[in-house]
Amino acid sequence: MFRSLLIAIAAALAAPLALLPAPALAADTATSPVALTGEVKVDRVVTENGATRHVLVQPDKVVPGERLVFTTRYRNTGAKPIQNFVVTNPVPAAVVLADNTDRALVVSVDGGTSWGPLASLTVPDGAKGRRAAGPADVTHLRWTIPVIAPGADGAVEYHATVR
Repeated sequence: MFRSLLIAIAAALAAPLALLPAPALAADTATSPVALTGEVKVDRVVTENGATRHVLVQPDKVVPGERLVFTTRYRNTGAKPIQNFVVTNPVPAAVVLADNTDRALVVSVDGGTSWGPLASLTVPDGAKGRRAAGPADVTHLRWTIPVIAPGADGAVEYHATVR
């Protein structure tokens, strides 16, 4: 079970670390000069000499309740600045977005069809009505990077908990 969870997380991270460039770049996403790489780490609490601290470690196995950090690194390998570059990440079904996630972050709760801050989104309540969406309903996250200069790099990340 743990191995399949890691495989599912790795597959979700590797698959659609989708990049959706600004409309000016939409003509050919295959030739985008922005390179993306993704990784997932386990946020473990360790105590050494009486001091407690968080360390990010490569996951060998994960268990329900563990905290994960998903990171997407980007780098402009081209010669021109990239404007309004959009990075879209799916949230694997095996995890739930951390409760302390920035509420202004743009998310989707319907598989990427509609987007907005979590506080503005609703989901079916199972009784033919709707309820406010919560962190467990998030299916995708999206960041817009205003400018990536030639040779510049950076990262976006989100925290989640294994279900």
